[in-house]
Amino acid sequence: MRRAKLAGRALLVSTVMTSPFAIVDSSAAVSSAAAANVYYVAPNGSDSAAGTQAAPWGSIAHAQDVVQPGDTVYLRGGAYTYTHGINSCRSQTDRVDAIALNKSGSSGNPIRYWAYPGEKPVFAFSGMTDDCRIKGFDVTGSWIHLRGLEVTGVPQNNNLNHESWGIWVSGSNNTFERINTHHHMGPGLFIQRGGGNLVLNTDSHDNYDLYSSGGAGENADGFGAHISAGNSGNVFRGCRAWWNSDDGFDLISAYSSVTIENSWAWRNGYIPGTTTGAGNGNGFKAGGYGGDYDAGAVKHTVRTSVAFANKAAGFYANHHPIANDYFNNTSYGNHPDFNMLGVDSSGAAVGRGNLRNNIAYTGTLTSNMTGTSAANNSWNLGITLSDSQFQSVSTSGWDAPRQADGSLPVLPNLRIAPNSTMIDKGVNVGLPYSGQAPDLGAFEAP
Repeated sequence: MRRAKLAGRALLVSTVMTSPFAIVDSSAAVSSAAAANVYYVAPNGSDSAAGTQAAPWGSIAHAQDVVQPGDTVYLRGGAYTYTHGINSCRSQTDRVDAIALNKSGSSGNPIRYWAYPGEKPVFAFSGMTDDCRIKGFDVTGSWIHLRGLEVTGVPQNNNLNHESWGIWVSGSNNTFERINTHHHMGPGLFIQRGGGNLVLNTDSHDNYDLYSSGGAGENADGFGAHISAGNSGNVFRGCRAWWNSDDGFDLISAYSSVTIENSWAWRNGYIPGTTTGAGNGNGFKAGGYGGDYDAGAVKHTVRTSVAFANKAAGFYANHHPIANDYFNNTSYGNHPDFNMLGVDSSGAAVGRGNLRNNIAYTGTLTSNMTGTSAANNSWNLGITLSDSQFQSVSTSGWDAPRQADGSLPVLPNLRIAPNSTMIDKGVNVGLPYSGQAPDLGAFEAP
């Protein structure tokens, strides 16, 4: 008998909420918040008010002026609209911030900006008129926790720049939880510097950089992490990226290690909502340095994740100079599913990657595998794959509402069937599993 599943690969049964971004507070969170000061902000509030639930402030900027480490700011539901940055454009290629979070919390005492339980605060930037690059949220502080926010509409107002950004991060030890970031003219969430950041149960979708100087659609990733050296520990967990005009997850030019786990990427590389090609279109682009060998390369990890119906590869090494780890992933109908194109010290193309317990099904399965370390994957175990190996091969419904705790919805899609020959065909890579050995793919069978 196969015992109950553990940790991130668990098959959970839970009531699904009607809104994927409504927040239900746990008693532990309320208790923790109550240990320090609690303030309130509302769209109809006033910064001259007391900041109480009955008399909320009107802006997150004023809240930041007051809060101290350990404090919580509850953001009431409704639209917070922005028309200009807090600084001015010195040129058309300058950068402005709509919101700058530069005050830090401390270890064990983060500053929390949380959606009020059951409500959805929407930070809307489409009305910004600044004639240069725009950041919706510029998070330079550390030990900050954003939770339950919707962030939308950061524009490009000229065609001289590559992209704008929904959320730009350069601080450390921050948590971005249950964020819905979408319809930006650039990446939904981008980590430039900092270590120890966690992007948790967050969605980034329908981003399209129409006026990019590098060509329409070439720079609007769902999630980007182009992190400088010395900033390890950044993690994307339980995240979804879809209908982004460039890539779902992009780790190009990252000189610090990144881990992506329990995440999904689909239909990237198209003008959102269409089948018209735009940017690169990889689900998970795990590194690379512009095609060149770089001695400063670091290893990234992509595990227990799913990619399907992307314009290009599901999982892509992108000329990375060293072998990344790709463990227990499922790739379906990509072009190809796994592309391990790397580069050696002479600049020659070679396969790079450690691949274990992965599934590749339909589309082109693999490319550039010579030079990789690949074992116990569906394509080198002699397993004949068919639709019947899965509970469902549907590519719809993946954007279903999240569970009450913010975790991914439980779907039958691309989960292996109870009688699948992929059960117990994996090898132990240090991830939780049940039975005699790990199953193949992102989901352990029940």
